[in-house]
Amino acid sequence: MTEPRDHPFVTAVKPLVDAMGGELMDPAQAQPDDVVLSWEGQDLLAVRLPQLSDSLDHILAALERRHGVPLSQLDRKSKQDVVRILEARGAFSVRHGVETVAGALGVSRFTVYNYLNRENASKGNQS
Repeated sequence: MTEPRDHPFVTAVKPLVDAMGGELMDPAQAQPDDVVLSWEGQDLLAVRLPQLSDSLDHILAALERRHGVPLSQLDRKSKQDVVRILEARGAFSVRHGVETVAGALGVSRFTVYNYLNRENASKGNQS
């Protein structure tokens, strides 16, 4: 990106773009699927969003950083919490999402489905 990285707008949006796993770039390099952001009427930067499957990997890595250990080392309750967070973020709408999450948690697909069913059953009891 040719714009200064210390521009207030870039500074403001960078944490969000990083959290999504996106990439900042010069607007002249933007492709049709990129998002061009403007500041005071001028195109300032473009954001290349990750593919959904890349987003899931990014979310899993962020959760691992938050917990400070590999997700597979978490206790059962913490793994259930991770599955709840991932479901809320749409992780299981991604092709092979359950398999990817199961691998990261060190559990079977069946266990992930059990965690999902448990969460959905508790939501049903609250209504």
